[in-house]
Amino acid sequence: MGKPVGVSIGQAAALYQVAPSTLRWWEKTGLLPEPPRVNGRRVYDEVALRRIGLAYLCCVTGAMPLAEAAPVTSGQHGRSWRQEVGRHVARLDADLRRLRDARAYLLHLLQCPDEDVAAECSHLEGELADRTPAGDVAAPDLLSAAAARSTRGGRPVRDGKAGPRDETATGQPACRMCGCTLAAPVRGRRRLYCSAACRQRQYRRQRASRERG
Repeated sequence: MGKPVGVSIGQAAALYQVAPSTLRWWEKTGLLPEPPRVNGRRVYDEVALRRIGLAYLCCVTGAMPLAEAAPVTSGQHGRSWRQEVGRHVARLDADLRRLRDARAYLLHLLQCPDEDVAAECSHLEGELADRTPAGDVAAPDLLSAAAARSTRGGRPVRDGKAGPRDETATGQPACRMCGCTLAAPVRGRRRLYCSAACRQRQYRRQRASRERG
């Protein structure tokens, strides 16, 4: 039997500028099937390299979580990868709408001629009523609205105990690399990246920045 034609894990990883540990993780999580081994070492053929590239496109370029991208990249039959991709596209559409709204407001804010926007802008009251939860409270001014919001069922709410914490009040946390929404973990520390690929990509970006500096 002839020697299988292929490359090592280091060569496969270098092709897409990821770490070999990333490929091992992708295989461990089911994103990629583990390739055959020769003398205990992985050997990646042409199809395996294409799978790695597809995993990169889905998880790094497309910002898909590993579990959702696995039906696309693993080649396992009977798993509907189109549904997973469609659901992720819907989430991206929602993120795009949020980003477009954010951009539109900030461009609007740049048109304000006042230096101290909070103290001087005559349009801020309308913006607060239209774009923040303060507008949900029917009150003649913010002091009255704050007093009304601070009580629930006739009982005052203690400072720091009402509603979500400041850092999560605007929504779920997002991946530091690609910006996609992160699901809150059931236990343990909160996640910073949606996937190992995003973590690796951020590491490479920081390393390149340090080298330039």
